[in-house]
Amino acid sequence: MVTKRLLKGLPEDADLRRVDSLAREIFSDVANKWAFLIVEALGERTLRFGELRNEVEGVSHKMLTQNLRMLERNGLVERTVHPTVPPRVEYTLTEPGQALRATVDAMCGWTHRYLGHIEDARDRFGQRP
Repeated sequence: MVTKRLLKGLPEDADLRRVDSLAREIFSDVANKWAFLIVEALGERTLRFGELRNEVEGVSHKMLTQNLRMLERNGLVERTVHPTVPPRVEYTLTEPGQALRATVDAMCGWTHRYLGHIEDARDRFGQRP
């Protein structure tokens, strides 16, 4: 039987290998395509909901709302409501959100760098008997 050992020096909540860790919950929240695309779209800008929906092609109103709430809950996005009629709501990345953006940018760079390789591998895979 294999036992999971806590990473040396990490509290249980920080161990991604533990199913009950806070780190895994956070990782699960932010490691999805919509969250990545929202973080990338916001970049260093402040955008309104409609502007974000236009930037993140294919995202539904519901998915954008859910992901913005999750990002706000995790302290990665700040939501500002301006007291106008109708209310104007804007979203911007917080400092931790900006740090996550560096990771998202790296993932985007990786995707661009290896896109051709991955397409070739998929073609070869599809031709296997």
